[in-house]
Amino acid sequence: MTSTTAKPLVRIAPNNPVFDLPVIVGIEEGLFAKAGLDVRFSASYADREKDSAARPIMSRLKEQMFDCGSADSYNVCEWASIDRLERGTRGGNIAALRAAVAAQAILSFDEALQVPRDLSDVPVVVQELTGSHYTTLQMLESAVGKEHVRIEMGGLPQMRWAALKEGRARAVTVMEPFISLGLKEGAHIIASSFYRGGEVIAPDLTEAQRRTYYDAENAAVDLINADFYKYAHHVCAHAKGALKPNELLRAFVRYKHIDTYDVSLFSRTYDWMTARGLSEGQSEHAALVRS
Repeated sequence: MTSTTAKPLVRIAPNNPVFDLPVIVGIEEGLFAKAGLDVRFSASYADREKDSAARPIMSRLKEQMFDCGSADSYNVCEWASIDRLERGTRGGNIAALRAAVAAQAILSFDEALQVPRDLSDVPVVVQELTGSHYTTLQMLESAVGKEHVRIEMGGLPQMRWAALKEGRARAVTVMEPFISLGLKEGAHIIASSFYRGGEVIAPDLTEAQRRTYYDAENAAVDLINADFYKYAHHVCAHAKGALKPNELLRAFVRYKHIDTYDVSLFSRTYDWMTARGLSEGQSEHAALVRS
């Protein structure tokens, strides 16, 4: 890891603000600086939103920045953290489960679609190999059977929400702030599921730096939980003015201290992915999980 200041530099590739909020707050409130770290985002959220529906998954901004060495860490859903490290050209580890515990929800305006079994053979729009994709499979497989789950790719969450609102999709899976926005504008939830994500880190991030980083991030979680709406504007910014901070519901996202990623949890997740052709089934546990 390189450093341009007296403090060790940790560069974060941006994910959606709802998932990055503890990092945003840690920077904003000076918690990382107080801990002796220079933590900064390697790109802006405007840069991230240039990713398109047609862009290959490993060419998205955060994966590309990590792979080329311009970011030391990023967070992504648990399944995708495994997938990206398998696909990537740069070594790395899943160091922890991220602080954001968030929901993905299947939304619709269609009165004929009320419960998961109504989605048999109905396309649900997701982003390929992201939390929206994996959670949709998990929400629907037991309700309609694998053979009747229909997935359609639709890019970033704002693209999926636009497709639903404009009538180009009957059902989409999104996270906050688009769940709250959808409910505000008359959509309804067919199913929802909470999940964690993995913190992907570069191999040269030392144990001491990682522990210091997570301690500061946990302090940011405490601030968020003490006064959520002080920071909700960061999440609502993704909705481009369509949702006010006080309209963001507390029901679909919560924050807790970082947890270590246990090998047994990895094994269950990896077996699930492999059984569905979402992984090659060849990774060594020790190569991906860093306790």
